[in-house]
Amino acid sequence: NSGLPCDRFYFEGFLPHKKGRLTRLTFLSGLTCTFVLYESPFRLAKSLEQMAGIMGPDRMACVSRELTKLFEENRRGTLAELAKHYHDHPPKGEIVVTIAGTGQNDVNVIDPDED
Repeated sequence: NSGLPCDRFYFEGFLPHKKGRLTRLTFLSGLTCTFVLYESPFRLAKSLEQMAGIMGPDRMACVSRELTKLFEENRRGTLAELAKHYHDHPPKGEIVVTIAGTGQNDVNVIDPDED
């Protein structure tokens, strides 16, 4: 669980590798709803750094790895924190990135581990 608002969301899929990438990231940065995308483990840290540069380093996000599998992992934080973590600890497996829409950093992020 990303802990981000999920009443409305936008699914992007994979970002373009080169041509049109910055245009897509700029479009996504303006969305007011949570958005979801896939990323390769080999490009994750660089992509998070790019997103932090375009969307702001304090934008809340969640990187989910190996969803629905035995070693599922969700790491929440700002784009800058996540970029640093995955730069220092390259991931393996299937990656889903969930990012807060504009203005959603002002809402309380839900802690899915609290009842």
